[in-house]
Amino acid sequence: MSITAVPRGAHLTRRLIQLYVGLALYGASSALLVRAGLGLEPWGVLHQGLAERTGLSIGVVSIIVGAAVLLLWIPIRQRPGLGTVSNVFAIGIAMDGTLALVPDVHGLTARIAVMVAGVVVNGVATGLYIAARFGPGPRDGLMTGLHRRTGRSIRLVRTLIEVAVVASGFVLGGSLGAGTVVYALAIGPLAQFFLRFFTVGEKPAVETGAGAEDAAGESAAVAPAPDNGDTAVTARTPEQAILPQ
Repeated sequence: MSITAVPRGAHLTRRLIQLYVGLALYGASSALLVRAGLGLEPWGVLHQGLAERTGLSIGVVSIIVGAAVLLLWIPIRQRPGLGTVSNVFAIGIAMDGTLALVPDVHGLTARIAVMVAGVVVNGVATGLYIAARFGPGPRDGLMTGLHRRTGRSIRLVRTLIEVAVVASGFVLGGSLGAGTVVYALAIGPLAQFFLRFFTVGEKPAVETGAGAEDAAGESAAVAPAPDNGDTAVTARTPEQAILPQ
């Protein structure tokens, strides 16, 4: 049976499962990068730095930062979906849960293996939750919202945000290293690869001309349709808008 023939109930159930599995795996992958100790993804550097300064767990810091970033959506008139709100809480909870279960890793070979596993699992997780189409995460939505409102390129907006995030996190004591570089180079191709397998009910977004927010949002009752008034700026696929360029 073609995937387009799947009844709507089963279709929605699969998307929900995919969303929450993806978010849980994302948090777990971030925890693996922490355990590897060879450098974190850009936002992870900030979360770890803030955790060092505040004494809070890195997962709790991730939740607080996600909520704060979501508030920044208000002035740029970005509208959240179910995936956006779920992203704030699910990743931080999964991250702290994984850190509680996975012990410290010793030895360079083992640390490299855990780092690679973390990056690959992060790619799988990113493909899963983006393809579920319940809305971008708070940090991705900030980027695409600023892109839409300012008219600046996704590449420039993403670069400026992540440079500011990494620099702030490093100053606060976050871990910056080889893992950060590996993540930056690998996450785009990995997530784009897995996006092809996990897109539900239609051709993968990489093969369509849908705008980033059109493909990420639910067209029915899950999330309101985004404002696509500036079509010259927003004609981006999800992986062009969200994944590293």
